[in-house]
Amino acid sequence: MQFSRELKIKCWLDEVLETHSYTLIAASSDASFRRYFRVILDKNSYIVMDAPPELEDCGPFLQVAKLFEKAGVAVPKVIESNLDEGFLLLSDLGDTTFLTVLDNETAPRLYDLATDALLTIQMASREHVLPEYDNVKLINEMQLFPEWYLNRHLNLPEDRYQNIGLENMFSQLAEAAISQTKVFVHRDFHSRNLMVLTDRAGVLDFQDAVYGPVTYDLVSLFRDAYISWDEEHVLDWLIRYWEKARKAGIPVPDDFSLFYRDFEWMGMQRHLKILGIFARLNYRDGKNFYLKDIPLVLDYVLQVARRYREFSFLYRLLSESLT
Repeated sequence: MQFSRELKIKCWLDEVLETHSYTLIAASSDASFRRYFRVILDKNSYIVMDAPPELEDCGPFLQVAKLFEKAGVAVPKVIESNLDEGFLLLSDLGDTTFLTVLDNETAPRLYDLATDALLTIQMASREHVLPEYDNVKLINEMQLFPEWYLNRHLNLPEDRYQNIGLENMFSQLAEAAISQTKVFVHRDFHSRNLMVLTDRAGVLDFQDAVYGPVTYDLVSLFRDAYISWDEEHVLDWLIRYWEKARKAGIPVPDDFSLFYRDFEWMGMQRHLKILGIFARLNYRDGKNFYLKDIPLVLDYVLQVARRYREFSFLYRLLSESLT
């Protein structure tokens, strides 16, 4: 099946590029069913997105690409498309992700570029353009945590966590999220999806964008599942964003401590979801390389659970599971 799709890609490229004289090499894959290939033609390179139409819909990618590009965000340009087969030919933003070059020296500049890109996205926000990140969706995402992380990964019997307040916590977290200022939300605005360009950040993997809480992408960025920073650095970068947002007219709380609480609670929602997703990717999809990223995400959950009495039962449950 995989060989068959690669053959179809080559046949399509032969037609689109009007030549056989190119090189096609695997570029990357992600947590979905999409794969990416780099096309080298003379001195130019392009990216082919392979999104099997029975498993992935290219429509949202095309919509958000147009939306973000119009706003002034550096996203791949769509050169050609074949929606029947699920192929897109895109401009190539290179292969230098933030993750490959982030260190103490580069981080201040790169995160400055990232927050500029994020603010550009947020300032373009309008209602009724992207799907709403509503209460139902937020809670459904958190349900992955007991199903796949507690039950399947930790092998905890349901009676260990069924009546300890998880559902009430999920409701509280969802309510706190939807009470925030709403903006366009990328949903995976992290170091693997941000590209190092000359003077700005390139943005990838935005097809799941929604209209939702203003702190969501900040959690993706500063409490990244793939790289961690000391709390003092996170606070510094978050304050810098908060100051820029206020100047840009984005209605974030005037009191930074309230904004930081929103950030922490939003982080709890996202990281509970990610624990469930990483476990599911391993047990359902056979992608066991995500297991190595679970300890960092779990640490984020424990860190926030320690600080707020509303999550004290969760801290006890997870701490006991580690002993």
